[in-house]
Amino acid sequence: MLFSIITVTYNAAKVLGTTLKSVKEQSFRDFEYLVIDGASTDDTLLLVEQAGIEGTMVWSEPDKGLYDAMNKAIDKAQGQYLIFLNAGDAFATAETLARIAMKAQEHPDVIYGQTQLVDSAGKVVGMRHLTAPTQLNWQSFKDGMLVCHQAFIAKRELCPHYDLSYRFSADYDWCIKVLRQSDLCICVGADPIISYLSEGLTTENHKKSLRERYNIMCHYYGTLPTMLRHVKFACRHLLRKVI
Repeated sequence: MLFSIITVTYNAAKVLGTTLKSVKEQSFRDFEYLVIDGASTDDTLLLVEQAGIEGTMVWSEPDKGLYDAMNKAIDKAQGQYLIFLNAGDAFATAETLARIAMKAQEHPDVIYGQTQLVDSAGKVVGMRHLTAPTQLNWQSFKDGMLVCHQAFIAKRELCPHYDLSYRFSADYDWCIKVLRQSDLCICVGADPIISYLSEGLTTENHKKSLRERYNIMCHYYGTLPTMLRHVKFACRHLLRKVI
């Protein structure tokens, strides 16, 4: 099959309905749907069952967190491309997967696109502040995570395990590793492909995530260039606050 769509859950009943509805409504059907659950105690698994999405497979057992569950998904997936769609997030329209499949005909290593932000009611509140570029390679991520993880679709054969030493930013490290192995990356277009639930991290966790990203940047792009680049990031952040 062409795609493995992966949703990691743990007591996600309050937000999972939007994700399930989005997957079920896709006009393009050449996919398997993997739900990797961390032994939820709410109605998460019941909602998955009631959704009745053809090609759904569910595993529910304790895990070591989000990235450990994603590693399990990588081992179980059979699709040519992996799509990680978190609980609460959704495909932007019912035709999104069909648009991605059209780009897959060119056999790229990575297919990617834009992301819009939505609130808990599903209302669009704006576009992600970082815009996916028209051309993408591993050097692109020295300016931050330009492509949202959910809008980053990679060939399964290129996908390593997530580094569990990173608790909050292993997805950033993972995307760079995939891009370093990739020759052809194709953007789906200007219209968003993912609706991202904009609830955000807690302040404490956000700071930890930024520290991890800084260390990852230093590892791949050098310490001094990363320090200088963060001056630019600070200016960009201040400018957004003023605007």
